[in-house]
Amino acid sequence: MKRILIIEDEERISSFLEKGLSSSGFLPTSVATGRDGIASMRTGGFDLVILDIGLPDVDGFEVLAEVRKHDRATPVIILTARDGVADTVQGLEGGADDYVTKPFRFEEMLARVRARLREDRSPESTVLIAGETTLDLKTRRVKQEGRTIELSAREFALAELFFRHPGQVLTREQLLSNVWGYDYDPGSNIVDVYVGYLRKKIGNDLIKTVRGMGYRLEQTDDTQRGGSRGDK
Repeated sequence: MKRILIIEDEERISSFLEKGLSSSGFLPTSVATGRDGIASMRTGGFDLVILDIGLPDVDGFEVLAEVRKHDRATPVIILTARDGVADTVQGLEGGADDYVTKPFRFEEMLARVRARLREDRSPESTVLIAGETTLDLKTRRVKQEGRTIELSAREFALAELFFRHPGQVLTREQLLSNVWGYDYDPGSNIVDVYVGYLRKKIGNDLIKTVRGMGYRLEQTDDTQRGGSRGDK
């Protein structure tokens, strides 16, 4: 399991990232200051760092410079509310591998994390399978029993999250944070609405309601066999 260090002083954002990364199969650790971030990096063992530039004690660029003195290999994604080109260039030239601008959706961050770790990972499945339904991550197409099903971008993102975690109960909070982002109203019923849309398109039997907890994609024989068909 890949270990990810989050150096972020806003508890709302660090918690949002921790929950999303945990549900996506990573092992996140959060610290709230630059000094703690530097100390954590010196202990080693992290596969990737998410670094906020606007830290309360030490400027994020200084943290990045200190990290790069001792570690040139670990990927670093800078997280910033600053949208100026100069800040982006400074971060990348200082040794960052990528950047994400606040506010952001978790799926964007997850895509960048996976991209930075891709060289160290096994080839990712490009087709996810549940029963007779397949999601092609390259073409963004959904097929079921020989027919193509049209999904909106949000519906596809929701379906992908379910298909990546067959048999696992996903809470409304997990679905909301992964698909809609941390700025979305937690009291909204948007998750239930979109699960309803998805059920109408791919069938009611695939996604089950777990009362008082959330939703679960039924684990069929196909998903248990691995749930992928590679690059065919």
